[in-house]
Amino acid sequence: MSAPEILLDARGHRCPVPTLRLRRALENAPAGTRVRLRADDPMARIDVPHFAANGGFIVLEVTEEAGVLDFVVAKPA
Repeated sequence: MSAPEILLDARGHRCPVPTLRLRRALENAPAGTRVRLRADDPMARIDVPHFAANGGFIVLEVTEEAGVLDFVVAKPA
């Protein structure tokens, strides 16, 4: 069984809003959860990996298409 995934769509919001939403979702999620964050603020490219490293979370995937960044961040089990 795969880990549950939460989708957060933060397009249209400027940092730090996408990162704050990601933090809230990860803090409230059970261990093993993955959060997919969509953001169109270029600062998210810097802020999200920095937040994950400091919070003990794992960035599993980063993709970009048509100016939208897509991060998959895991809360370790």
